[in-house]
Formats: sequence, structure tokens, C-alpha cells
Amino acid sequence: MSDDDRFHVLFVCLGNICRSPTAEAIMLARVSEAGLTGKVVIDSAGTGRWHVGSPPDERSRAEARRRGIEMTSTARQVHIGDFEYFDLLLAMDSSNFADLADLALDDTHRAKVGLFRSYDPALAGIDPTDPASSSRLDVPDPYYGGPSGFADVFELLDDACRGLLGHLTAEGLV
Repeated sequence: MSDDDRFHVLFVCLGNICRSPTAEAIMLARVSEAGLTGKVVIDSAGTGRWHVGSPPDERSRAEARRRGIEMTSTARQVHIGDFEYFDLLLAMDSSNFADLADLALDDTHRAKVGLFRSYDPALAGIDPTDPASSSRLDVPDPYYGGPSGFADVFELLDDACRGLLGHLTAEGLV
């Protein structure tokens, strides 16, 4: 765990404007609801740099607002220092997972990388290291789809956020 006794979680997708900032905003809301604000540091980043400095996609923000959550993050690219600062780097899909594993300097860094939906209790038992089943843990990218894709992704992310928070609490990490 980090030196400051808080647990640090980084959500990672491709461009950091849809999935990962939505997960960040949902997790911030769930942590607040649980009375754990200040015990968890939450951020998001993208493996690519296309949207650095941009706000989240308007369709993501609209879906979050519809559910009472404000998204205020600014897109940034993941960097090697994130492996030192964060306790968990949670990829939205297997491609993001592979990118993070490639960026990691060593096994200690790689051990911090996971697939975010592996925390969804409904998906318990799926082995994230098994290529035949790990794609079931992917959060689909809603960027090129319509508004219903953003609603569906929000639901997937919320389920995984609730599972992650349950895991962190049960393990005494927060």
C-alpha cells in the first residue's frame, strides 16, 4: 500500500474520455456513499494520448448526470510513475491490460494490473488470465455507439465499482 495509508486505484481505458473517467466518477460516488472519502485515491488515465487535456465524452457525462453523478476529470495518459503511486491499475479490457503489462517495468508493477470487471460479483470465477474466457471481463467501448451503449457501460462499471469497494472493505484495505 502507498506511503500515505490511503488505497490508490487507477482506472485505465484507451483514450480516457469514456470508460475510465466514468468508472472514476462512479467509484468516487460509491466511496462517498460508504463514508470512506479520504481513504481511497481514485484517478483515471488512457493508454493513448489522443484526448489528453479533454473533458470526458459528453455522452458519458450525460449518462452520469442522469444518475446523479458529475464527471469532472481531465484526460491524461498513463505513465510509468503510475505503477509506483497506485496500488491497483485496473484495465477496462484485455487490450488495455496488455498495454499496461507491456509498460510495467517488472513483476511488481505487473502484479498491480488487473481487469476491472473481475471485481464484478456476477462474474466471479472467470479467470482473467485465461484468454478463452477473459474477454467476458471486457468493458465494451461505447465511443462509436449510440446513447444506449453509454447506459449499458455505466451499469457494467457500477456493478464492478460496487464489487471493488466490497473487496477493498472486506480485505481491510479501506
